[in-house]
Amino acid sequence: MEEVYLVRPAADWKEPYLDFYREWIASGEDIVPWVVERDPSDFEAMIQWLEDQASGAGLPDGWVPGSTYWLAAGDRTIVGAVNIRHDLSLWLLNRGGHIGYGIRPSARRKGYATQLLAFSLEKTKELGIKRVLVVCDKDNLASAKTILNNGGVEDESFVEENGNVIRRFWIEG
Repeated sequence: MEEVYLVRPAADWKEPYLDFYREWIASGEDIVPWVVERDPSDFEAMIQWLEDQASGAGLPDGWVPGSTYWLAAGDRTIVGAVNIRHDLSLWLLNRGGHIGYGIRPSARRKGYATQLLAFSLEKTKELGIKRVLVVCDKDNLASAKTILNNGGVEDESFVEENGNVIRRFWIEG
C-alpha cells in the first residue's frame, strides 16, 4: 500500500474526485458513504454542500452535522471517502454509526480501509467523541475485520424491518 492521507474536499481535487466517483458509478455497486452519491457535475456546489453538512447549515430535522474527507494516495488518486457524524440520532445509533466509509472498487483488499478508519478515529478525537460507533451489514466480513482491526468491540446487532442485520461496534477514543 502506498502512502495515504486525508484531504478535505476542495476544488483542486476535482479531477481525482471525478475519477473516483465515475469508477464507483460504473461498478454498479452501492456507494458508501452516502455523501459520495451526491452528483458532482456542479463540483463547486457539491463542495459547498459538504461544507454545509459539516457546519450543520440547513440540515433537515433529525440530521446531525457530518464532516467528509477523502483518502488520497501519494499520486493524488482518491482511493476512499469517509463521512464522520458529529453526534448520533436514534437512526444513526441503530443503523449508521459515527463513521461511514468506503474504498473505490479497484483499491480494495490493499489495507486502505483499515488506514481510513484509523485516520477517521483521529478526527473523532478532534471532535471530542470519546466512544465511537461503527457499523456494517452482517454479511460484510471485510468491513467487520476492518472495524475489529481498529479496536472495535461488538455490541448488540440491529435488525432492520427487511431482516437485514446490522453489526454494531464501539471503539473507545
